[in-house]
Amino acid sequence: MPRHARGFDTAAAWDHLRRRDRRLGAWMERIGPIAPEPRWRKPFDPVDALARAIVFQQLSGKAASTIVGRVEAAIDSTRLHFDTLGRIDDAALRACGVSGNKTLALRDLAAREACGEIPTLRQMAGMHHDEIVAALVPIRGIGRWTVEMMLMFRLGRPDVLPADDLGIRKGAQRVDRRPQMPTPKELAVRGEKWAPYRTYAGLYLWRIADFSAAQKTATNRSQD
Repeated sequence: MPRHARGFDTAAAWDHLRRRDRRLGAWMERIGPIAPEPRWRKPFDPVDALARAIVFQQLSGKAASTIVGRVEAAIDSTRLHFDTLGRIDDAALRACGVSGNKTLALRDLAAREACGEIPTLRQMAGMHHDEIVAALVPIRGIGRWTVEMMLMFRLGRPDVLPADDLGIRKGAQRVDRRPQMPTPKELAVRGEKWAPYRTYAGLYLWRIADFSAAQKTATNRSQD
């Protein structure tokens, strides 16, 4: 079984995309090379990351960070897992600012971890990215987009294209000078040209979407 490294050669991705797609390549020249993501090399805990992604959903970064800080204080740990979340009941989670639906999602994540259903980082290294998506989307509160952000920004998988992402669709619209954004299905077909570096193409499409908004407001794209 092949092992997947965290991260990829962005110089090779740069050359490949510019050769395969002249329109995208022109934008890449305008923006310049995008450096490797620093988080590809940092320690990473999938369960903790998923728990934080649940809390961050539909909140500003500041508000979510405040809530996470309260939970960490209540459980006396910076590690959100089955064992640590078990130190706090649902009422206490709600008192920290965690909504009812997010509380249910955190409990589901913790229960699945306890049953061994959440792949470890070592196990993920031997899994195709589609297998990781299939393993994680059954968790309450975790959708495909959340897993794709993990694959791109934490695991450094080179060939992930979040076709449902609004920013990426806006970027593709700009590249192709379309009157309307492509549908997710159309974008998936369009993105076949960018394989095996669809992740790197996506990073540029987000930047291009920012240009299309007159550089006033950056496109929301992850729960950093």
